[in-house]
Amino acid sequence: MISILILTKNEEQDLPGCLESVRWCDDIHVYDSFSDDNTLTIARNAGAKITQRKFDNWSAHQNWGLANISFKYPWVLYIDADERVSESLKNNLLSLDNTDKDVVAYEIRRRDFAWNGTWLKHAQISPFYLRFFRPSKIKYERLVNPVSIPDGPVARLEGYLDHYPFSKGFRYWIQRHLGYADMEAAMRLEDMGKGVSFSWRKALFSKDFTEKRYHQKGLFYKMPGRPLIKWIYMIIWRRAFLDGRAGITYASLQAIYEYFIVLKTKELTNKIKK
Repeated sequence: MISILILTKNEEQDLPGCLESVRWCDDIHVYDSFSDDNTLTIARNAGAKITQRKFDNWSAHQNWGLANISFKYPWVLYIDADERVSESLKNNLLSLDNTDKDVVAYEIRRRDFAWNGTWLKHAQISPFYLRFFRPSKIKYERLVNPVSIPDGPVARLEGYLDHYPFSKGFRYWIQRHLGYADMEAAMRLEDMGKGVSFSWRKALFSKDFTEKRYHQKGLFYKMPGRPLIKWIYMIIWRRAFLDGRAGITYASLQAIYEYFIVLKTKELTNKIKK
């Protein structure tokens, strides 16, 4: 069988639907950052086990959870409260023969949906995520948008993990990404201070999706005009326009988020110089 890990912070709106999508599991863990709404009541009523820890940053928080939560089963499916396990993914998870001792994690394809229900099939930048794994064989790096580092071979599992990032509205999305921009800028300055280098070869040709994304992101942060580059990349290269108005709007929001990072990086740099 499988254990489920759900990260929460004031998720009374989204958590019921998330829990409903994994009701087939008998070992559900809600890993909470001291919610002050009805999140914990909802979790308890669903029979979930609750662990609480004050949030510091994404990688530290997730690494602590994997190291300290007592899962019933050796394999864990990690999801957020605004995500849903589709019927196809559930069936593939339950029928999977995961007795293969070599594979330590599985990539799962996520479908991001816009506020109007449109699947952002083309606009979505990163469709595959390492979400099903042996907790002792995975670790996270980066303060925000963490990179999953597996200690062993990775395979791919069919079925979709459905994601609703706009479930709480545009204001929440923007406020959340302002916080992400703070952490992205802090990491950018930290990398610059340490002289961290990134490889074009790995960014373009690495067969490891996680490694490839890591080097792509690192190199991208060095480019001038990143917000415009990101918009053009999403609209033209990834063909976000095929997702209609939702795809174009989403590409514009992602470009604005990139501009938040640029502004925050400049702000932090100016503070250091003073």
